[in-house]
Amino acid sequence: MSAAQETRQWPDEVSVDNARTTLLQLLARAGVPAGDARQLIGLVEAGVLALAHAEIEGAGRTVPGDKGEEYRSGWLDGAEACLEDLGAVAERTLAGISGPEGDHGRAGGHPRARRMEVERAKVAVTPLYLSFTPASELDPEVTEEVLVAVLGTMSPRQRALYAGRLTEFADLHRGRLERLFAAYGPASTTTMHGRYSLLHSVTSIAVLERLLACPLALREEWDAAELPPAWLDGLTTAWGGDPA
Repeated sequence: MSAAQETRQWPDEVSVDNARTTLLQLLARAGVPAGDARQLIGLVEAGVLALAHAEIEGAGRTVPGDKGEEYRSGWLDGAEACLEDLGAVAERTLAGISGPEGDHGRAGGHPRARRMEVERAKVAVTPLYLSFTPASELDPEVTEEVLVAVLGTMSPRQRALYAGRLTEFADLHRGRLERLFAAYGPASTTTMHGRYSLLHSVTSIAVLERLLACPLALREEWDAAELPPAWLDGLTTAWGGDPA
């Protein structure tokens, strides 16, 4: 054991489990179901491992000392093996809460979105929406119904990664979204009560992302949720009428 390892004071397994159990108990007192709490904690744990993997993978490999090519080659092989192991642990952790990569849900459709998945989507989409326009004017209950339909087009694994996907979508289409909200959003002269109602809601960015990614699946979920067809049609028309 090196001197650095001897002086290292990191959380051990018992301490980590203690922190996890404490957090579960606190969330339970706040009314968060145990399954949702475990999923949320598991996603954070998997994310920490994935981010550590990305940081190490992106760093330059510097072999300590100058001990010849054979030593250098062995050191790099060992470093690569450790990185692969770290990635495997991250994948197992994520699979434990969302299913394995490539698992797109049960045959015949995806499981209905859970409360925590809807809350995560809301937390992800709200600041993106507010970067384009003032606060949402649509009823909060309707917001949840729309997000349930949106999440219904995704597997649990895709839902776990949805915040990143939404951010990429907003960054890629920022100019187009700015024009869209200026023309039809809360700061425009367009009334909220009509076919462009969704542009007065934080859910609009989520719906637009799904319109581009999987329009048929979104339409199926929309109809199943008995949401107003005019809202989806209006958003489709507004998006299609704006030049890319």
